[in-house]
Amino acid sequence: MKGMLVDTSVWIDFFRGETIRVLEEALAAHIVILSPIVVAELISGTPNPQERRAIEDLVSDLPLHETPWAHWIRVGLLRRRLQNRGLAVSTPDSHIAQCALDRDALLLTRDEVFWKIADSEELRVVREAD
Repeated sequence: MKGMLVDTSVWIDFFRGETIRVLEEALAAHIVILSPIVVAELISGTPNPQERRAIEDLVSDLPLHETPWAHWIRVGLLRRRLQNRGLAVSTPDSHIAQCALDRDALLLTRDEVFWKIADSEELRVVREAD
């Protein structure tokens, strides 16, 4: 495995105290990579300063996926391909999917849109069952 990206849907439940075995194992193995959009979504959705600091402390220790211009071009192309197939996907979700595709990494998510993306792209999606 070339790493694991974790979608906002999973991080939210993790920071609420839910045990997410796959995420905990990935963190212990040092294979979690952050999408910049996920960081922004987590911080913007956390009004409590103490919770925000806890998130900042954890994510500051994790590698961030680099997003040069070429990445954003691929995000747009992915979004266009999906639209052409009748699947409307937001730019943030397209970005998260493209981060995983760029790295040939797993994507841990609870968001069904990524399963739909994986139906037509080489996105490797993991759903936490426990």
